[in-house]
Amino acid sequence: MMRLVWLLVGLLCVALGGIGIVVPGLPTTVFFIAAAAAFTRSSPRLEAWVLNLPTIGPAVRDYREGRGMPRRAKVLAISMMVVFAGLSIWLIARWWFAVLIGVLVAIGTAVIVRVPTKDAPVTPPQQ
Repeated sequence: MMRLVWLLVGLLCVALGGIGIVVPGLPTTVFFIAAAAAFTRSSPRLEAWVLNLPTIGPAVRDYREGRGMPRRAKVLAISMMVVFAGLSIWLIARWWFAVLIGVLVAIGTAVIVRVPTKDAPVTPPQQ
């Protein structure tokens, strides 16, 4: 029974991650990381599928192995959150909803800042 629950959670995370590819401000990578974790408990075949996706697989593998996020990805993620949250706050009439968005962006930013920064590999000088 729990295997089925984990499978459904993984599929839901893949769906949300897929939506996040086209919807600005909705995270993508975090949903695929969660999907891989859920598939670990339910479907090794689907876990391997997520880990081998050409664009998102390397980020999921890096996260799992503790390598972190590239600096460029961190800056882009935080910038996108701030821009779209700022636009949402500006357009929303209800103050409590604007505060909620601000708090969620602050939490998201704190999480991203805490993830280790993966520096670009250092190449030896050419002679």
